[in-house]
Amino acid sequence: MVSASTGRQVAIGCFMAWIGGFSGSMVGVLVSKGVAYATRAPKCDGIPTCDWYIYAAVGGAIGALTLPWLVVSALRRPPAPTESPDNKT
Repeated sequence: MVSASTGRQVAIGCFMAWIGGFSGSMVGVLVSKGVAYATRAPKCDGIPTCDWYIYAAVGGAIGALTLPWLVVSALRRPPAPTESPDNKT
């Protein structure tokens, strides 16, 4: 069984943390745009919504925590058993 080393898992987790934070922030701003449309919030010129930074911070925090967790847990999972052509029954 081949498994990723601890150092490799930490490195991949750290790399995924900032990617998850960035992508989660973008999703958070998209959610804020949907909430502003649904609640008919007042518009602010030049920015998506008036309180976009709150949604971006929450989305970024969620993304920075969940993406590394998902990737590292997938690395820790044992590989699926493979069937060889000789063992068919």
